[in-house]
Amino acid sequence: MFYILILAVIVFDQVSKYYIQTNMDLNSSILVIEGFFSITYIQNTGAAFSVLQGKTMILIFIQVFVILAIFVYVILKKNPLHWTLKVSLAFIVGGGLGNLIDRISHGYVVDFLHFHFWPIFNIADISVCIGSGLLIIYVFLIEGKEKNGKQI
Repeated sequence: MFYILILAVIVFDQVSKYYIQTNMDLNSSILVIEGFFSITYIQNTGAAFSVLQGKTMILIFIQVFVILAIFVYVILKKNPLHWTLKVSLAFIVGGGLGNLIDRISHGYVVDFLHFHFWPIFNIADISVCIGSGLLIIYVFLIEGKEKNGKQI
């Protein structure tokens, strides 16, 4: 399940970005819901909220480190992982790899989902957010109730 979910996130992310790049001009926008949501094609050389703008190599290093750390954790973990933890880590890795593919191949990340009250983002970003939210739920609501890898 872990690797299938990672692959599904990457495929969905990359196909959506490819569709945007081949069907829209850079910085163009398609209004979907007046005053609320548009599809807007931008190229982001930074991280979330344009942090580290233009620091592609630093962002690649950070992404590779986090992704490798998660893989090492999953592989070396002696007890089976709770399904919530597996799903959360798969979403984080899948989203991280989706944006890493963009950074390595283009030098930027393709963003296109534009809620007018929030910075423009993509499917990989959504995946990382879902994974992070599930990880928080796991840490605060599930992990403490497990003992020796078994639910109590």
